[in-house]
Amino acid sequence: MGLTITEKILLAHTNKRTILAGEFIDARVDLALANDITAPLAIKKFRASRVKKVFDREKIVLVLDHFTPNKDAQSARQCQLVEDFAREFKIKHFYPLGKGGIEHVLLPELGLITPGKLIVGADSHTCTYGALGAFSTGMGSTDLASAWITGRVWLRVPESIKFIYRGKLKKWVGGKDLILHTIGDIGVSGALYKAMEFSGPVIKNLPIDDRFTMCNMAIEAGGKSGIIEPDEITFAYLKQVSRFKSLKVKKFKSFKNDKDAKYSDIREYDVSKLEPQVACPHLPSNVKPVNKLKKVKINQSVIGSCTNGRISDLISAARILKGKKANSRVRLIVFPGTQRIYQKAIKQGLVDIFVKAGAALCPPTCGPCLGGHMGVLGEGEVAIATTNRNFRGRMGALTSKVYLSNPAVAAASAIKGRITHPEEI
Repeated sequence: MGLTITEKILLAHTNKRTILAGEFIDARVDLALANDITAPLAIKKFRASRVKKVFDREKIVLVLDHFTPNKDAQSARQCQLVEDFAREFKIKHFYPLGKGGIEHVLLPELGLITPGKLIVGADSHTCTYGALGAFSTGMGSTDLASAWITGRVWLRVPESIKFIYRGKLKKWVGGKDLILHTIGDIGVSGALYKAMEFSGPVIKNLPIDDRFTMCNMAIEAGGKSGIIEPDEITFAYLKQVSRFKSLKVKKFKSFKNDKDAKYSDIREYDVSKLEPQVACPHLPSNVKPVNKLKKVKINQSVIGSCTNGRISDLISAARILKGKKANSRVRLIVFPGTQRIYQKAIKQGLVDIFVKAGAALCPPTCGPCLGGHMGVLGEGEVAIATTNRNFRGRMGALTSKVYLSNPAVAAASAIKGRITHPEEI
């Protein structure tokens, strides 16, 4: 019986000859990630084990990105704990404020993610890296501590669901709209503990940043992971990463599905008529076309996050905002995903466009996405955001509301003061 790409990657990280969906395996880890919220607990568990060294100081990644710049003394202490651990154990990949950015945007940018790798992280959106043909999944901090000690992870091989997208995408429709449409179809538990495999002619032509967005939100459908088979777009992206420019494509080990691979479900979508999608409060599955929400007024528009904080996302928003002003009733906040993306935005004139539109430019941080800082909503306020979750109280007060969209919709909505299709601008 044939294997899916997910099963092949997991098999390659064991000593087994074959593998079946549903069985438990002990697999080797290529990368183990944590941030300033999840790392301190993992560090506590690690120290309690009295182990004297990590399994591989070059395969652990620590990124300070959630409550940075530090919003209070407690968040500062969290960052201190992580930095002390990183220096004590000589962790090679430690990225504090000013030297990195949002973890799930940063790691691919640094070339730490390549096809066929097995990556675990104490953050649910670790599934982002499936866009490059890797198996990546989130886990708890205690499990992560175990991975730091052993270099291994114990997990159940997930079944796979194949999603096939056909047709030609309309203008202003991209990866965010595809994944919102999918979650709207199957629900927030529709892919529970499944590998969501995105495929079809539309995906074959989808830019890499849109692929990151889709895999990033696999967890919002309950997915164990999201993944896309590596292709020429994947390799073209990798060859632009500085550390890989001298390598040939064949140097990247990648996997593809067998023709007789088994799936628990196969879903097909014709997306030719798909309009920009918006997830309404309070679930990512409560999805409607943007034109059905024109009467919804907003107080805040957030453009950024690990879902849509890449340079193409900022370019999309800037195309809408150029020469325009944000509505006087709307706070417009823009977060580049990394320091490098911030620099690109400056060089390309995007920052000037944002500032002239009345936006506040903030350093790379996860702050507003989880209602931490730099964009917290007050009682009854409404936001449209390019983030990934809109649960009750997600971005602040319990009475606030969050709508999720792509960057162009968020930008257009900032101008009009209500949820708006980019074509109206």
